[in-house]
This record gives sequence, C-alpha cells and structure tokens, in this order.
Amino acid sequence: MQINTNYDNLEQSYLFSTIARKVREYSASHPEADIIRLGIGDVTRPLVPAVIDALHAAVEDQAKQETFHGYGDEQGYDFLHEALVGYYKTHGVELATNEIFISDGAKSDLGNILDIFGKDNVVLVPDPVYPVYVDTNVMAGRKIIFADANEANGFLPLPDASVKCDIIYICSPNNPTGAAYDRKGLKAWVDYANAQNAVILYDAAYECFIEDENLPRSIYEIEGAKTCAIEFCSFSKMAGFTGTRCGWTVVPTALADGRLNKMWLRRQTTKFNGVPYIVQKGAAACFTEEGMKQIKDTLGYYKQNAKVLSETLDELGIWYTGGKSSPYLWLKCPNGMDSWTFFDYLLENANVVGTPGAGFGKNGDGFFRLTAFGDQKRTLEAAERLKKLLAK
Repeated sequence: MQINTNYDNLEQSYLFSTIARKVREYSASHPEADIIRLGIGDVTRPLVPAVIDALHAAVEDQAKQETFHGYGDEQGYDFLHEALVGYYKTHGVELATNEIFISDGAKSDLGNILDIFGKDNVVLVPDPVYPVYVDTNVMAGRKIIFADANEANGFLPLPDASVKCDIIYICSPNNPTGAAYDRKGLKAWVDYANAQNAVILYDAAYECFIEDENLPRSIYEIEGAKTCAIEFCSFSKMAGFTGTRCGWTVVPTALADGRLNKMWLRRQTTKFNGVPYIVQKGAAACFTEEGMKQIKDTLGYYKQNAKVLSETLDELGIWYTGGKSSPYLWLKCPNGMDSWTFFDYLLENANVVGTPGAGFGKNGDGFFRLTAFGDQKRTLEAAERLKKLLAK
C-alpha cells in the first residue's frame, strides 16, 4: 500500500478551522464578549416558501407508489434541466439540456472535474484565491502557477500571452475579493484560453448578486466561451441551499468537439448517483414566478447588508473591492497591518470576526474579507463598531 504523498504538500490547517479556534479561545477567556461573525460565507436566511412547499410536495410523492422516485439519472431530472435552460435564456444564453449536469454543489464539481484532465496539465489560478482551486490540484500533483491579482489591477488580473497553461480558474464575482470582470475583461480571458487550447473552469456561484448590466452573469455571454469554458454554479447563495446541497455544471458540446461533455457524463455515471429527487424539486421551484420573486427578496436582504458595509468603508476612507454586485467586501487593512494582526485587533477591540486575506494566498496579506450574509441588525451593529474603532 502506498499513500498519495501529495497530501503532504497541503497546508495542514484549513483557514476557517484556524479562525474558529481563535474565536473559541477568545470567547473562553472573554465570556462576556458579544461577538459578531462576518467571516464565513454561509447564508443565514431560511429557504423561501416556494421551495419549502415544493420540498413538502416531493416528500409526499415519495410516500405514494404511483409517484415514488428511486434512482434517477445521474446528470439530473429533465424538469430541472429545462428550468435551468429557461434561466440561462434570461441572460441571453442558449444551452441544450444535455450540456447541464446537476450536482450536490459547485464545490464538489470544481474538485471532481479534475478527474477528466491529465496530471501533467499546468494550472493557472489567481492569487488571492478560493483555497479549493489550489488544494485539489495539489492533491493531484499538478504544477500550479499564479496570476497576480493586486490592488493596482483591482484584483482582476488579465492574461499574459507569454504564460503557457492548460487549465485556468476564474471566479466572478470573486471569492474572496468581490471583484467582478466586465465583458471586456472576460473576453480577454476567453480569447487567451482559445489561443492556448486551454480550458477555463468558471465559478459563477455569486452571479445572482450581479446588478450591473456591464457585468456578465455567465461566461457564455462572451463570444467564443463555449469552445473553452466549463461553468459551475450553485443554489447555495442564490436560494440558501448551503445545507440542502444542489448545484449544476455546464459542459458545452462545442468544447473539445464534445469529448469533455461525454467524459464528464461517464465520470458522473460511474462515481455519482445523483441529487435526490426531493432536493431537485425544491431547486426547480426557484425558477417559478413566485420562487424568483421570493429569492429576489432574500438576495435584497443580503445586498442591503453589503450596502451598509460599503457605506461604512466609504465613510472611513478604507480602500476595498466588492460590496456591489457581490456579497463580499475585500478591504485594505488600515495602518499597514497584516491580515492576522488586523483579525486579532478587530476581534479584541470590536468583537467582530472577519476573514484574514492571507488565508487566500500571499497577495491576500494586508487585506481582509467581510461578508454580507449576516443578520441585518447585527450587520448594522458591526458597522457602528467599525466606525467607532477605525474612524480617524
């Protein structure tokens, strides 16, 4: 027996585990502290009534012989495929149902998609970056190179034609920075990928927060994207499915002459038994007229939190990206503090928890992430604490 020694190259402590430990230790020594958590990107609002009603109805289906569902197609039920085709049409994107694969979330698929790519591919990821992109490739032993995202380019790096790669990760709106590519920026990446014969793994998990029409909701709004990009998305942030688990991946048949679509289907039918019927019925309810209205209201709740935090940082004169068309705010730590120093400073002096940018890569040091997924009253309270602590 031999183990995969690539795991030895991983950071031994996951970012959010370190944060949880620090908060736990602080709480133990300061039991009176009223801590507000604006760190982890989990949602806090319940599933909307349209989804709950669909889940209940689907449970009842499972109680009757004539409507019971056992194993379904691994790539998902037709009713959800068709709902998603309709959703993409609202973005001006035409997809075929066989290009959409239903999964238990974007995070799973972003890791599992690597099964269909060879080990010797060179991977390009931005720095700072969502850790899963890096860690899954470290596990596989692939070479990783970094695109330099920084304050000067607004944390939206553009491709360098002299850099050769095979797999490119793009997240827009970005986690952790909240920055989002406009059509011109995304077109530059699409043209670069097509010229390199590379594939873009496009994480669109936060597309539902986009309001600016100049920002694409899907990479397939960009000419040429269907020949170079696989898109991943999720009901987690759109509809609060973080605990319910459902997402989708689009693998166009125009990509690699349809070979990757067939390979992904083969991979899923071999290693995955599909998302439960009950969950998929709940997901499909998101796209009904009532479901979309209710989801818009929930998203508006989070967008208001983002507005409160954005206005707070504006008032304090702190540089940041995100907050608009994104649930994340990526701020420059004041007074030249590094990320973990600012984390401790904020926890100890304002009892507010965020996420140190250093946990997302070397370019993240000196920056800090806040999220808009908290309770509105608590977010307002956190904003007041930030003003009191950081006002010049």
